[in-house]
This record gives sequence, structure tokens and C-alpha cells, in this order.
Amino acid sequence: MSESVSCVIFNEAKTQVLLIKRRDIPVWVLPGGGIKSGEAPEMAAQREAEEETGLKVKITRKVAHYTPLNRLTRPTHFYECSPIEGIPQIGPETREIAFFPLDALPAKLVPFYKLWIADAATFNPTPIKKKIYKTSYWTFLHYLLCHPLLVAQFLLTRLGIHFNR
Repeated sequence: MSESVSCVIFNEAKTQVLLIKRRDIPVWVLPGGGIKSGEAPEMAAQREAEEETGLKVKITRKVAHYTPLNRLTRPTHFYECSPIEGIPQIGPETREIAFFPLDALPAKLVPFYKLWIADAATFNPTPIKKKIYKTSYWTFLHYLLCHPLLVAQFLLTRLGIHFNR
């Protein structure tokens, strides 16, 4: 199973987090994506952050390494990043980009990202190692019943079929 990266980018006061709304599936997510063959996770995090936010970033710390409970997710390296150049802007993969207060995250945020943001907001210098919770098949079924179009788009993107590009 291939691995992925996700990044959390806080504002200077560390009271807000930068989130992006994807073009293919209109939900809010943390910047991130797959690690290319031969690419170090840190380099993948920096590349994905720039591709999805327009910001060049430096890695501040590794927040966590999350492992999947099932086939709905994949092992993920999670980093806190700080902007070093650029301004947040939309791109080919990004429909919207905005900072949100930690206590007022958007409703259409992927559920486990709320937990990851909370993990990052502890500012623990030691990386966390734990399972990716909130991704059970029951949770997936719940989302299928409540948001059938979003789930259909998600499944099609997993098959390589993308919308709204």
C-alpha cells in the first residue's frame, strides 16, 4: 500500500488552520497527497503544500504517523509546516482556500482531519503514532446515506475518474 502525506499550516498566532476545498470533491481538507516513488515524505509534504496552496513551506515538525484500520485510507505522514514564501492561492486541484479558527472548522471537513488538527494543536514535539480513526466501513455507509453524491465522487476519484477539473 502506498503512503501519503498531509500538512497542517497554522497562522502566526497558531489560532487558525489553512484548509483547502478540493475541486474534484467539494469538501475541505488539509493539503496533502501521495508520495512519489523515491521521494522522501518531507519532500512530498513540501511539494503537495505548494501545489495545493501556492505556498513554499518548511517542515516545522512531524506531528504524527497514522496507519489505516482498513482499505479506506493509507499510511500517512503528518507534518506541521510554516510558510516561507508566497501567498495562499487556488490552483488546479483547489477550489477555495481559507484560514479557519481552530474552534470553528467547516462542516464539510473530512471527519478524521478534525482529530488530526487537534493532534497538531497540542504542539507535542514527539511524533504521535496511531491508527486513522473515523474511517470505519460503518462511517463510510453513514456518509453514503447522508451524502451519496460526495461518496460517489470520492469512489470515482479513487478509480482515477476526476470531476470539475
